[in-house]
Amino acid sequence: MAKQNKKITHIYLIGDSTMADYTGDYEPGKDYMKVRYPITGWGQVFHPFFVKDSLASLQPAITADSVAVIDRAHGGRSTRTFFQEGRWRYVYEHVQPNDYVIMQFGHNDGSEKHPDRYVNIQGYKEFLRLFVTQTRQKGGNPIILTPVARNYPWKDGKLENVHGEYWQAPIDIAKEMKVPYIDLNKLSMDYFTQKGQDFTTNHYFMNLPENVYEAYPKGQKDNTHFQPEGAKVVASMVYQEFKKVIKTQKK
Repeated sequence: MAKQNKKITHIYLIGDSTMADYTGDYEPGKDYMKVRYPITGWGQVFHPFFVKDSLASLQPAITADSVAVIDRAHGGRSTRTFFQEGRWRYVYEHVQPNDYVIMQFGHNDGSEKHPDRYVNIQGYKEFLRLFVTQTRQKGGNPIILTPVARNYPWKDGKLENVHGEYWQAPIDIAKEMKVPYIDLNKLSMDYFTQKGQDFTTNHYFMNLPENVYEAYPKGQKDNTHFQPEGAKVVASMVYQEFKKVIKTQKK
């Protein structure tokens, strides 16, 4: 007989466009390859790291037969709007004991020029506290990420922080609430610096020539969002750190 009741650990991703999955929810006759490709959120390419052979390396933190990555990140969302629009409610209602919630915000929270999404640093911290507290209420495991780097500003061959105090705030909350965290801003700044500005610009971010991609006939200059190669390297950074931090998670 086939084995029954296989255990599944769910990993919920909550955040913004840099983490989002762009492959679904298109009108009839339109699809990802025609309308948006090659834009790729790192959450979109996170699941392939959790192949059966890799699950042994996640023990004893994860002892399930399989891992399901559920990417609920959405473009243009801050911690505040993610909560206000009911997006967090969906995750809260579905999280089960021993699931994980990986949260990465900051890109939109700190955008004062967009008052519809902006939230001040105190509000940013408070919503992170809420997500952590409610994840724990359901028996889940929260993990906080600092916001992934943008491809600017570069100075003397080094990529520098663009997120201001929205970089440190998630770390402060993680330490305050004893939550594992991944400093994705630093990891990505260091990695992109190592690769160099030209390579990073052309291979990782959405800087596209004309007449190559159907969705961008005039090309594109975008130093926030990723091409598939960039999304994969960021997803790999997160996965490698995830393996480390879950071993420190208090059950």
